Amino acid sequence: MALEKHGKAIDLSHHLSDLSRARGTSPLKGLIKYVTKPGTISLAGGMPHPSYFPYADISANALASDNFALEPTRPDSSVSWFWKLFGAGSSKEKIMPITIPKCPSQADDINLAVSLQYGTAQGLVQLQEFLKELVGKVYKPAYSDWTTLVQTGNTDGWSRALQTLCNPGELILTEEWTYPSALANSQPFNIFPVPIAMDSEGMRSDDLRKVLSEWDETARGGKRPHVMYTVPVGQNPSGATMGLERKKEIYDICVEFDIIIVEDDPYYFLQEGQYKPKSERSSQSAHKDPGDFIANLVPSYLKVDYQGRVIRLDTFSKTIAPGSRLGFFTCNPRFAERLERHGETTTQAPCGFGQSLITQLLKSWGYEGYTRWLHGLAVQYTGRRDYIIDCFAEEFHLRSSIGTTGIWNGLEVYDLYAKPKRNASGLEKFDFGPKLISFVPPTSGMFIWINFRTHPSFKEGDEEPLETQLFIKLAEGGVLVAPGWFFAATDNVLDSGEGHVRISFSNVDFDALKKAVGIFGTVLRDFFKE
Repeated sequence: MALEKHGKAIDLSHHLSDLSRARGTSPLKGLIKYVTKPGTISLAGGMPHPSYFPYADISANALASDNFALEPTRPDSSVSWFWKLFGAGSSKEKIMPITIPKCPSQADDINLAVSLQYGTAQGLVQLQEFLKELVGKVYKPAYSDWTTLVQTGNTDGWSRALQTLCNPGELILTEEWTYPSALANSQPFNIFPVPIAMDSEGMRSDDLRKVLSEWDETARGGKRPHVMYTVPVGQNPSGATMGLERKKEIYDICVEFDIIIVEDDPYYFLQEGQYKPKSERSSQSAHKDPGDFIANLVPSYLKVDYQGRVIRLDTFSKTIAPGSRLGFFTCNPRFAERLERHGETTTQAPCGFGQSLITQLLKSWGYEGYTRWLHGLAVQYTGRRDYIIDCFAEEFHLRSSIGTTGIWNGLEVYDLYAKPKRNASGLEKFDFGPKLISFVPPTSGMFIWINFRTHPSFKEGDEEPLETQLFIKLAEGGVLVAPGWFFAATDNVLDSGEGHVRISFSNVDFDALKKAVGIFGTVLRDFFKE
């Protein structure tokens, strides 16, 4: 099959901030092109000699890429998933030893002499090569001169993108509910969000067009935004997944109004599909092999980005380990050059230990192995999503309805009521009482976004918002959740009697998930008792 030909990115340098334009090449990093020239003796930099690094090599027993079966882990009340996988004496692990020597035996070997030395903000060469292959095969950008650049996780990536694109006092577009640290990062720069309404796929294209076309600088307190921050897959906190057609609609609007899209996509490979009740569920993965798995993922914005106006943020935090502090940008070369200048004088290169271990792991797995690992992870997270919803179905009386307003308009919503009570004769009294909470099963990511009803005793002006009261009750009961106001792009979400909490199903074992749902039920029934 002939390769599709793409043009180069257009010139979007007018979007660069004053700060970004003022950045020059780091005086020391500017010498790198000479240092790498064969035969050059460098007396310029303050770099320690590799023989003084106190490591002869670094070794690790990594898991094989096919360590996770392509069917969900079954809950076991006697042993947690953590100890099953990592406990002493486990015979189910598939181990793949990796070693990184101090000095290379071949020119392209990953080695500590390079990875533990001061490095460039571009990252290790071998990592750059792997990222190029990954982006080209998975995301398939629609222009030819895209490039990648490492960063230290997507929070750092967003911080760099924000400062590269925005001046203090500007406004940014974002979903009406969004990642709290993205908002907290922008506020010290006097950069504030303009919320766009959401539905089942996340950001709504019709509301985006309405906001941009009807923009009034006086009423809005600033110029029309030229930067959008969005989490399109596993939308944080709603768990929504945006499809290709919606992305095309939003991209076309961004072309029309000259908007740069910052696509923060840490949950991209944790696409779980629609939740199905136990009775309708198969234990087998829907995809037969990693290639099939990758082909069925919803495309990135890069797939429709023919102008180079998307800065995509990827991270290994959700697919390998958060503590690795390693991620990468994919963007046009002009933006990458400015982001690199930023990195040279701040984080410089990501930690050499993390870079070398992850790069050696990826190189050992290869592209096929890494996508097999991702496939296994997606299956495991799907099983966790299904299990916690099953627990809610056991703890509460569950009914389904079709949402009519807000982000759940047109979706199947799960409404949860207290279980029916028994009368003196032991028969169930089918008086469920009022609805307690509602949620839509997430289709990607790690979270469930729960809406709860107005408390019977709620009054406008209560000292403690209802959301805060419930958060405290749950915490006192032994379960921590994230209050909904954390995620609001507006500041008036606590004015009504309704509220939200976000719960995660990613971190604790199955026993703890079931116990947490039980506590959740006990606290809710008591909290809403009239």
